[in-house]
Amino acid sequence: MKIKQGGKVSDLLKDTAIPKMFRARQDFPRPVIAPEDIRAAVFAELSRPEISGMLRAGMSVAITAGSRGIANVDRITRAIADFIRSKGAAPFIVPAMGSHGGATAEGQLQVLAGYGITEASMGCPIRSSMETLLLGHSSLGKPVYLDRTAYEADGIVVSCRLKPHNAFRGDYESGPCKMMVVGLGKREGAESVHSDGMGKMAENLPANAKVILEKAPILFAVTCIENAYDETCRIVAIPKEDILEREPELLKWAFGRMPRLLVGEADVLIVDEIGKNYSGTGVDPNVTGTFSTEYASGGLKVQRTCMLDLSDPSHGNGLGVGLASVITRRLFDKLDTEMMYPNCLTSTVLKSAMIPMVVANDKEAVQACIRTLNGVDTGKVRVVRIANSLHIEYVMLSEAYFADVERGAYPGLEACGEPRAPLFDDEGNLKEPVIAG
Repeated sequence: MKIKQGGKVSDLLKDTAIPKMFRARQDFPRPVIAPEDIRAAVFAELSRPEISGMLRAGMSVAITAGSRGIANVDRITRAIADFIRSKGAAPFIVPAMGSHGGATAEGQLQVLAGYGITEASMGCPIRSSMETLLLGHSSLGKPVYLDRTAYEADGIVVSCRLKPHNAFRGDYESGPCKMMVVGLGKREGAESVHSDGMGKMAENLPANAKVILEKAPILFAVTCIENAYDETCRIVAIPKEDILEREPELLKWAFGRMPRLLVGEADVLIVDEIGKNYSGTGVDPNVTGTFSTEYASGGLKVQRTCMLDLSDPSHGNGLGVGLASVITRRLFDKLDTEMMYPNCLTSTVLKSAMIPMVVANDKEAVQACIRTLNGVDTGKVRVVRIANSLHIEYVMLSEAYFADVERGAYPGLEACGEPRAPLFDDEGNLKEPVIAG
């Protein structure tokens, strides 16, 4: 694919004005467990009699580890392993990430290593395999699979983050049930529950989870919930028999701690970096409003979105590009379809991997979005720029917002400086980061 800087596209965009921008800070409630307190918080939850009583000396225990960029995931996982060891049991870690990591055992180990989860750092083995076994069928007729290595352990601890999903709504979204069904189900399990489309996920997920809870040696779940600043704010251990009852309650609690863009509406959204370490679809649409299906909604109401780069921990998995209006050549050149497409073929959601307009650099990406706006006075265009969808305490806003921010029209949002022209380097890429160093 030829993407030429200085050609006809550049000529058409060169006179499109980009508004002055100013940095702003968003303020959200901030309950938090400090990183140095993670171990104690995990041990406190696991020490409850109904949890610790599930562990016996000599038993082998599989601990799940997923593919998301979760705050303190290495500390949480290590603490779980250490507690299990303290009870005389033998922990090991299994990647529980469906078809992520290119749907290979080696790829999934690579993903975990990127999050600091290795045999050396965890002090226990990591057993990565894509081999599954068929446990049976759900009440809805869907086959239910489970990682064979985990199934053959004496017990399984489901460690995961609990949060709203990015493509559907239901009582069970991203949490213990999804980790069991999709994560531990590997490619076959993920494909089974996704095969009817996202419109049926709210039904298929708990139905498949019930089979796993009945037939697999699940001991308990350890769920973490994050605040709006990507910080761990709650850790809850749930006995096996209470998972289906507790998860919906905790999901409501998590919804109330989600970050959001306080301006609510924009004409253009600039996302500096997307990646699997930020969200399953590169950006969290609950923040950006860029949903891949019709079965979920919310986030920023926006007409055009440009995405500028892909994070290194994504290993080329650029899912989410299809949710953009425009991307840069820099991002495009990092895409690895071998890492991306297994997710799409498994989830049956193709939109996230579709390729939008590709332009030479950051400046042209922003200009293309502004130039193609409909029904907007481009002299007063409302632009929001974020570093990524996970870290939005600081944002950049265009001058059109400045007067309203100054007069307090957006509670919790304050300007950190005056509007000024954005700075680009010689390659046409933004120089000033959203989050000041």
